Amino acid sequence: MDLLTRMREICLALPETTERLSHGSPTWFVRGRTVFVTLHVEGHHDNRFPHLWCAAPAGVQAELIAEDPGTFFRPPYVGHRGWLGVRLDREPDWAEIRELAIDAYRTVAPGRLVAELE
Repeated sequence: MDLLTRMREICLALPETTERLSHGSPTWFVRGRTVFVTLHVEGHHDNRFPHLWCAAPAGVQAELIAEDPGTFFRPPYVGHRGWLGVRLDREPDWAEIRELAIDAYRTVAPGRLVAELE
C-alpha cells in the first residue's frame, strides 16, 4: 500500500475529516478548515524524503526528536508551533503513525469531536 493510501485510511477514519491539496501536498482538515496532518510524498524544500507534518500536543515535538532524531524532526513553517516532522522513508511503524495522526487530530479538533474518539 502506498503512503497516500495509508494516510487516507488513517486520517479519513476520524470524525468530520476532509482531504484536499494545500501548497501541492495532500492535507487533512477537521471540518474543512483546520489542518492536522500534511503528507509530503516527494519531500519538501531541504527535506527530500517522504514525510509528514503533524500537529502535536505541547512538549511532544522536543520529546520525540530527542528520543529518535533519525525519525522525527522540527518541520519548517509549523515547527515553531510545536508541529512534528515524521520521516516515512525508514520502515515506518504504521501503528505509531496512526497514533501520531490521532494525537494531531485531538490537538486541533473541537472537544465534541475529540469526545467521539473515546
